[in-house]
Amino acid sequence: MTRVFTDAGEHVPVTVLRLDGCQVVAHRTKDKNGYTAVQLGIGRAKVKNVSKAERSRFAVAQVEPKMKLAEFRVPEDALIPVGAEITADHFVVGQFVDVTGTTIGKGFAGAMKRWNFGGLRASHGVSISHRSHGSTGGRQDPGKTFKNKKMAGHLGVDRVTTQNLRVVQTDVERGLILVEGSVPGHAGGYIFVRDAVKRALPGDAPKPGKFKAPAAKADAAPAEEKKEG
Repeated sequence: MTRVFTDAGEHVPVTVLRLDGCQVVAHRTKDKNGYTAVQLGIGRAKVKNVSKAERSRFAVAQVEPKMKLAEFRVPEDALIPVGAEITADHFVVGQFVDVTGTTIGKGFAGAMKRWNFGGLRASHGVSISHRSHGSTGGRQDPGKTFKNKKMAGHLGVDRVTTQNLRVVQTDVERGLILVEGSVPGHAGGYIFVRDAVKRALPGDAPKPGKFKAPAAKADAAPAEEKKEG
């Protein structure tokens, strides 16, 4: 995270997101798969770490093996060509987006840290167990502890979506998107950014999106000229 300054001199806390070679790897069509979506790949994977089946999929799309794959549902008229690279100006400044990621793992956490419990009294009879969660249920009635009772346990490593984050700036050359506020996950982790579902899309938003068209497929190699004897 960092901050940027507005023309009025106010600072805005932002998270810098980077597009690492985000390309369209495949399409999902209603006739073949029952739904319409684009499959995107990001990052660069070593060929030796990719199975032969996966390598053939990337070869068909004529893209380098990707580290991470994800699908995004889109209308049929919004399919981006296979091999196209998504650019940072796919999102416009002022647009709201939803960001999904995996939260940072905290390990085993107590009830106060995990569920924001107030804890027991700091004095007058409480000994050693100030941060415990207290009683978990009755004795004779109900005679058990109900499921989903908030207790100490594993915290973090959950899939979380933060909604309605405003796009502050974009840098097409460096592939950067600056969104206001924080996003779930640790630095260097993979996240999913999509148009906000609870906010209307701006009128100047590109449709189906901004991207670099895939390079034209190379034609067959020309025949070598025969040397006259």
